[in-house]
Amino acid sequence: MLTEKTMEKLRILAESAKYDVSCSSSGTVRSGKKGMVGSTVGGVGICHSFADDGRCISLLKVMLTNYCMYDCAYCINRRTNDIPRATLSVSELEEITMEFYRRNYIEGLFLSSGVVRNPDYTMERLTAIVRDLRTVHRFNGYIHLKTIPGASRELLQEAGRYADRMSINIEIPKEETLKALAPEKDHKSIFLPMSQIQQGVLENKEDRRKFRHAPRFVPAGQSTQMIVGATKETDRDILMMSNAMYQQPTMRRVYYSGYVSVNTYDPRLPVLKQPPLVRENRLYQADWLMRFYHFNVDEIVDDAHTHLDLDVDPKLGWALRHPEAFPVDINKDDYERILRVPGIGVKSAFLIVNSRRFNRLTSYHLKKMGVVMKKAKYFITCGELTSAFSQPIIGINELHPERLRPLLLSKAQQKRAAAEQQLALDFGEENP
Repeated sequence: MLTEKTMEKLRILAESAKYDVSCSSSGTVRSGKKGMVGSTVGGVGICHSFADDGRCISLLKVMLTNYCMYDCAYCINRRTNDIPRATLSVSELEEITMEFYRRNYIEGLFLSSGVVRNPDYTMERLTAIVRDLRTVHRFNGYIHLKTIPGASRELLQEAGRYADRMSINIEIPKEETLKALAPEKDHKSIFLPMSQIQQGVLENKEDRRKFRHAPRFVPAGQSTQMIVGATKETDRDILMMSNAMYQQPTMRRVYYSGYVSVNTYDPRLPVLKQPPLVRENRLYQADWLMRFYHFNVDEIVDDAHTHLDLDVDPKLGWALRHPEAFPVDINKDDYERILRVPGIGVKSAFLIVNSRRFNRLTSYHLKKMGVVMKKAKYFITCGELTSAFSQPIIGINELHPERLRPLLLSKAQQKRAAAEQQLALDFGEENP
């Protein structure tokens, strides 16, 4: 039975956990088993994520405690902040998880914690929770566990046997900036547990090849998070770090969190009226290009363009900077070139390559495949006239990038760009 005191603790700790965005689809399958409670649907299991069938999946996202020995400038839970504090016992958090599952509130758990006493003490309590949920309460749902920097290898190995995913946040891509905002942290304490978890996953894969029923170790891999806008790092710095992370075989996702001004009194931090959500969105789009569209970091951002264009998506931005790569012949060019056309996604490119074997494709076919022709028509040829049947399709090389760009901006973007170009005059009050 959940008491009023326990629910008040839960309210405080859930509020403290909301700034960590590094949770997503689980990427693992835990089918229903006799004697076990719950299950994990393949590819889903995270708070407010969506299954392939459109179903919304809920996850209890909570901290064990929001007390913390660290004083990170960007964190709401830093030790010098005067905020409501709470700590759940191991048994209380287990009871909340199972009670919420039985009431059909959740299908999994995202568990993190502030660091109290020392990293091993905190990690030991987190490990005890996931171990008891699996072995005592027979909970078979999804569990995402945040790793405590500096925790021992033995505790990480034990926790990995019960958690589906483990993650540790990089927060800031450059160590000198991280040290300036979080003096007690460094990249070594972050990357070491990452490599230890990675080694455990790879060893477990070898064991499962030899022994079919060997227990799994962090089957959904790792994830991490970086804060956007709290420091002067460029988008290129952030994406270079992301690219390095994706070279690791167990890293599934890098998340980007727009900086929220929760500690406005700290002079080391910028004063922002609202989080840089557009920049955050562009970084996710660039991340998608690296993972699924075969783009290199240097193609998306380079020394001349260290920040992403906020008015257009990164793929369109690259296309406008490289008109020599177009037009692309839909009926002749290979999959890699077609994939780089703005308005054509992975599924559409696959359909194009397979469909053109049987018929010559036109803009009608491309629309049916889901191609965004408002963008794509300036970068492709398909041997036909426009829908007006009066003139050939005019592409990027005929219009030139500087003339094409305004045509691809939405009306809201055009108004914002025009407002930024206007001269703003500040007329102060005259002295009497």
